[in-house]
Amino acid sequence: MATTPTDSLDDVDEDAAARGAVYATLAKAFEYPAEPFHEAAANGSLEADLRNCIDRTGLDVAVPPLTTDDDYRTLAARYNDIFELGYSEYADRTDGSLDAEGPPVPLYESKYRPDHSWNDVNLDLSRAYSHYGLEIDQEDRDNHDALTYELEFAGYLARREAAVGSDAAAARLDFHDRHLGHAAAGVAERLADEPGTDVYGGLGDLLEAVVRADRNDLAHRLEGQR
Repeated sequence: MATTPTDSLDDVDEDAAARGAVYATLAKAFEYPAEPFHEAAANGSLEADLRNCIDRTGLDVAVPPLTTDDDYRTLAARYNDIFELGYSEYADRTDGSLDAEGPPVPLYESKYRPDHSWNDVNLDLSRAYSHYGLEIDQEDRDNHDALTYELEFAGYLARREAAVGSDAAAARLDFHDRHLGHAAAGVAERLADEPGTDVYGGLGDLLEAVVRADRNDLAHRLEGQR
């Protein structure tokens, strides 16, 4: 996602800035794994960096184990099996018909919103991104409801809160309730039911815990809710 710069960072809210860093890291973690991500997961720096960022926030979130013993190719294949590749088999070989299913854990909010159409979810997200002058990177274009884009947007709003103020915090609370909360809960639930998730199982647990804790903290601060 292409972003526009925020205002001056002379007086930064360190808690909100750290939350922005957590969301940015999670966004990268749910992309197809690049070799630097594999290295960070293998040597423990992914877990250590996320724990350090969360410790700088006011969120009561425990960081689960986030390491892997996979080599890079195995981790990439594991990502494909969990998030990218569907399953298909011939239902009737006499006529060539196929039964097909998507990946075990789709990384798109609309897959977890049976009460909302794909178009409604993506149109609402497009408007939200455009409101802040953000747009999808045309070199790596995906649907607006891709989990990585939603995490990037949450991170942007947290960094904007850090630099600008509470208007961005209110926007993030609304975004959790309308979109990211549904995506995070759906992805985490599917990962919990899927065998052989390795580091991605821990990332799913952390994703759901961070989004829920951030949402509840924002609601308590802004609206006096739990």
